[in-house]
Amino acid sequence: MKRVMKSGCLFAVAWLLIGAVWAEVPEDIEALLREAAKDDAQQAALAGKGASGGAEGVHGFAQFELARTTSRPVHWSKMLGRIEFGAKGRFGEGLKWKMSARADYDAVFSVTDHYPGAVAEDQRFNLTLRENYLDFGAGDWDFRLGRQQVVWGEMVGLFFADVVSARDMREFILPEFNIMRIPQWAARAEYFSGDFHGELLWIPVPSYDESGKPGAEFFPAQPEYPGYATRYLNEQKPSRRPANGNYGLRGGWLKNGWDVTAFYYRSTDAAPTFYRTVDGVAGVISYEARHDRISQYGGTLAKDFGTMVLKAEAVYTKGRGLTVLRLADDDGLARQNTLDWVVGLDFVLPAETRLNLQLFQSLVTNHRDPDLLQEKRENGYSVLVNGKLRPGLEAEVLWVASLNRSDWMLRPKLNWMFEKNWRLVVGADVFHGPTLGYFGRYSAQDRVYTELRYSY
Repeated sequence: MKRVMKSGCLFAVAWLLIGAVWAEVPEDIEALLREAAKDDAQQAALAGKGASGGAEGVHGFAQFELARTTSRPVHWSKMLGRIEFGAKGRFGEGLKWKMSARADYDAVFSVTDHYPGAVAEDQRFNLTLRENYLDFGAGDWDFRLGRQQVVWGEMVGLFFADVVSARDMREFILPEFNIMRIPQWAARAEYFSGDFHGELLWIPVPSYDESGKPGAEFFPAQPEYPGYATRYLNEQKPSRRPANGNYGLRGGWLKNGWDVTAFYYRSTDAAPTFYRTVDGVAGVISYEARHDRISQYGGTLAKDFGTMVLKAEAVYTKGRGLTVLRLADDDGLARQNTLDWVVGLDFVLPAETRLNLQLFQSLVTNHRDPDLLQEKRENGYSVLVNGKLRPGLEAEVLWVASLNRSDWMLRPKLNWMFEKNWRLVVGADVFHGPTLGYFGRYSAQDRVYTELRYSY
């Protein structure tokens, strides 16, 4: 049985990578990978002369996810099969590589007619490249070229300093972050010297958030107005030219247990901004998703105090458009600058229990328009409790809420590692709040779900 699985995995990897590479890889990187493959063959031929190389084996996971929305009308909202394959190795002594891909198929769009056709077409089947890159070093420098994850910050449940990654938001922020993150085609150089770590980043062809289509469970619907019909135009993504590329730099210091970083990132925003036009004669309001050019300055901090870990992140963003409710506004947006920060404490408690507390705020520093949807200070908090009930069985509850209004999300779940490499999850996602609230807009999408994963 294991031999059959391994053969099937190798065949699937080859099929996924061939299809995905030809569909997605820019020509220059495609050529680079071809040359790397030639080098690999040459290294293998030289194995008898002391050259080292080859792959370290196939790794990944297969997962099935089932979800049922409990708000009326009750319906199946997910029957998803997901498989991810990857391999890594080296060409000779100094050049390493990694290749991986993922395929998703959601049968809910084939066995039900609950969703519009555009939603089914967008979410039924997805074939994507994951991380596919080359690594090499020179002195105190390490270089990585290719499709890669660049994670500059990670808090519990929400994104703050993690500004580089694009995200698959078609299930809001519910999937695990490593599932949500979309790798970027990038060239990255890292410098190490004593307590200092520097990083230079260039993304010539950015990836953007996947937001879904109108009618999807977690499509980010915009404000509606009495007497007007609402329609959504096709998303406008920037052209592939150097001016729309992203670049950034980051420095980090580790001193006396304090891990501190600072960064600057100039980018075409991965998240969409919805521009609004009003046709008073036809009585139609149209929204078009575009991607603004923004600048972000930020930093992170972490310190281990034994049974407690302190973490903090902050990001100042210039140039992003925020929603204005006033219909007379030309595009429904106001250019604002925001400061988003979060402070978290992670406690290790008796009986293998973990407690995480976070306090966060989004501050509009130049809040001058009384019709802005976002208040000058949007405050919130989160509580995560995780503990073992018995060997292999964990219980977890995540609560995230606003301090400005009754707007919250509750996520209880059980994780059962019943066999080596196997995991079963049973949980629920509950939302509450006003129609335009960050969580309340999904109050009709409460659901229960289960996941079964095999990792190898």
